[in-house]
Amino acid sequence: MATTTPTLILTHPGGAHKDDLLACALLAHRHGVPIVRREPTPEELADPRVVVVDVGLEHAPERSNFDHHQFPRDHVPTCALSLVLQDFGLYEDARKFCGWLEMAEWLDCRGPNEATAHFGLPRESLSLLQSSIDLCVLRSFAASSRLEPGEIIYDLIRQVGGELVDYLESMRARLDFLAEHASFWTIEGKEGGSFDVLFVPRTEPLPDEPGMGLHGYLEEVGKSDSVSALVYPDRRGAGYGLSRYDDCQSLELTRVESEPDVHFAHVRGFVAKTSASDPERLKELLAMAWLAPENS
Repeated sequence: MATTTPTLILTHPGGAHKDDLLACALLAHRHGVPIVRREPTPEELADPRVVVVDVGLEHAPERSNFDHHQFPRDHVPTCALSLVLQDFGLYEDARKFCGWLEMAEWLDCRGPNEATAHFGLPRESLSLLQSSIDLCVLRSFAASSRLEPGEIIYDLIRQVGGELVDYLESMRARLDFLAEHASFWTIEGKEGGSFDVLFVPRTEPLPDEPGMGLHGYLEEVGKSDSVSALVYPDRRGAGYGLSRYDDCQSLELTRVESEPDVHFAHVRGFVAKTSASDPERLKELLAMAWLAPENS
């Protein structure tokens, strides 16, 4: 984005969608300036102090313009939110950590039929992705021609933008933490067969959510297809949580529920909690929970 301090965020009038609302939310979080919903003038497109979002037929970050409608028909799905995230330096992490982003890009650029076909979903599944929260915020945003700091909808979407930035930045910090501290085990099951485990040790201070970011870390290091189980500090006690990764059915944690150092095992067998902290004991519990190849 241009180095000039913005004085206004401008986006299109009429119906609002997730991409333009979230793009404006990010910009409101960063700049705290009013949002106006109307067509831009040529003078505004040329003025880097006016951030033009999802309208204007120009992508020129140096002039604070973020539209995608001029891209070729076969351009990789890229919406206004994609462009603002790129400008913030957060796009690659958003694609990794926000599973909804790719769907938002496809819906905005290709429409519901192509989007659902791309993801292998029935067209009617889109109604399952919306709630009254989405509809209320989008309709309130669409009904406003100008939003000012201090107004309910402005402050709400500004907070949403801040939460998204905080989430992405904390996830990146979390993956850096895991790269420094996490390790991988290969364990032989008691009944045969071997499996890989991601182990996250207890550290001081303990992260607020010790199990956070494990999927993203495995994706980043190329281990998401090989790991079957996770071991991470229990934030409610001094021991560890044991769980399936990607719902691996070969790990049945109800098999260790009677062990004296296991104080919880979910009836569905996908997670257990233990007071054990010695890595060898943790490996032993997992080896007990692993099903023989013919039973998995």
